[in-house]
Amino acid sequence: MPAREWDAIVVGAGIIGCAVARQLSRRGMRTVVLEARTVGAGATQASAGVLAPYIEAPGEGALQALTVRSLAMYDDFIQAVQRETGTQVEYRRCGTLEVAGDEMSAARLIALGEWTRSAGIDARWIEPNAVAGLEPAVGPTKGALLVPSHGYVRASQLSAALMESARRAGASFASGRRVDRIEYEKDGVTATAGGTSYGARNLVIAAGSWSSTLASQTAVKPVRGQLLQLQCEGAPIARVLWSESCYIVPWTDGTLLVGATVEDVGFDERVTASGVHGLLAAARALLPVTADASFVGARAGLRPSTPSGLPVIERSGEHPSVIHATGHYRNGILLAPLTARLVSDLID
Repeated sequence: MPAREWDAIVVGAGIIGCAVARQLSRRGMRTVVLEARTVGAGATQASAGVLAPYIEAPGEGALQALTVRSLAMYDDFIQAVQRETGTQVEYRRCGTLEVAGDEMSAARLIALGEWTRSAGIDARWIEPNAVAGLEPAVGPTKGALLVPSHGYVRASQLSAALMESARRAGASFASGRRVDRIEYEKDGVTATAGGTSYGARNLVIAAGSWSSTLASQTAVKPVRGQLLQLQCEGAPIARVLWSESCYIVPWTDGTLLVGATVEDVGFDERVTASGVHGLLAAARALLPVTADASFVGARAGLRPSTPSGLPVIERSGEHPSVIHATGHYRNGILLAPLTARLVSDLID
């Protein structure tokens, strides 16, 4: 293989890696994606795909600025991917309803709503006696904050569509290729995976929780999140529900996703009995009808967290040909379109 056959190597085929590969390929760059497992098999497959910057990043700061900017890109992002692939991706801006379980939570949400409205975003405090008018199946609350612009996307469908779009634009994907060596040269890098060497001018590290094993200066550690899938008859809720103990995402087929635990257990990707039990209890408290739901399954993923709480999207200090696109923690799905653009701009 020629030493510089590729313009870019992307390590990792989760939602970030696939989004980056699509963007690079559409800009005419020869791109290969190396994935140790299969596409979307890491944190992406255990993500509920919630798009909620004013919950995940409340208050002014860098993370909220990033998430708000990326959410603003999502309508066009989804439309473009669907057009490029001829496939449908379930994507709904159905809003979130974050409920207060006690007076302290209510005070916090009222203040958050006031701040959010001051930023020009529609956020409405719903009095306790009016919550049932919006979501009759919700359990007793002290009120709730409604943010209509929030929503969700089915992460597995999106990652598959991004991969297909990238392929149609010329990208190559190599699954089952764990990168075991990276050699730095003056004008690029060579990555060895599965006994094959790949030479490129640029290397994008989008390996999620495993990024620090490829670049020692990347301070990323795994945090396990477990997610349940339940099946309800009919449509018990119209919006994404949120409490201090869990969130519930309603798919259009009647499936409910219940997430997610936050566990500092290293690289342990097991689904555990205690994790399932805790999420079921939290779901029943928030949405009592889940007690009669069918249990479809549970899965776990390792979210890449950083000490600052911010993603790492930058050119490496170790070598100018290396770019980091990792550390998105709970916001990888939300930040995918913006990350892809930022990484592509760095390379381009």
